[in-house]
Amino acid sequence: MPATIIPLTPQEPLFNPQARVCAECGVRKFALFGVLDHAELDNIHVHIASLKLEPGQSLYEAQGSGHAAFTVRSGVVRLERNNERGERRILRLAGRSDLLGMEAMLGQSYAADAVACTPVEVCRLPRTLVDDLTREQPELMRDMMKRWQRALDDADEWLTELCAGPARYRMLRLLLKLTEYADGGEIWLPGRQEMSAMLDMTIETASRLVSSFKRDGLLLPTTPRHARIDHTALAAALRDEASKL
Repeated sequence: MPATIIPLTPQEPLFNPQARVCAECGVRKFALFGVLDHAELDNIHVHIASLKLEPGQSLYEAQGSGHAAFTVRSGVVRLERNNERGERRILRLAGRSDLLGMEAMLGQSYAADAVACTPVEVCRLPRTLVDDLTREQPELMRDMMKRWQRALDDADEWLTELCAGPARYRMLRLLLKLTEYADGGEIWLPGRQEMSAMLDMTIETASRLVSSFKRDGLLLPTTPRHARIDHTALAAALRDEASKL
């Protein structure tokens, strides 16, 4: 997994070029360090690593020693682990500006496997860096707690909205969820096995539902792993399914 090190040690009296890389990042205002101003960024004395992953590559593994958290700059990451029956389950997805591996900030091991679904770019935030900054910047700790709560809310949403109810309704809810990670109007389209692991349904059921959505024009594939959504048709289908619950 290649890593590009972005040194943030000040080399100029004011705002150094290396720290400017972080300051000018497109997701910084949404990310954990968004609460830091330019001068505060200039005083960071550790290295932040920018990592790039290809689809299927692991960012970290469950039970692995947690020494860093990660901000997603681009792409989609899935969090997954085995259940008590040894079945692989996808717990949730993470996308642009999401913070992953927050359990590492408490010195805990990672709770799930984090795997790239698409080409992904993340920034690695060492625990020591976050520890130092949260002592000096109380608002950073509050922001991190908000992100932790958002991750818990996302996990609850997956459990209540995507793993309960009729199969067609769950699949429609998944398509709606995937629009949150759309890139240029296209969604990443999970494989049938991934859909099965997300929605607690058989691969055959997932395949049948996707085929029906394609026939109805609701799902418009552009590549084997990307598609466009007819949002009007999706909203109508969701209203129809919800009326049956």
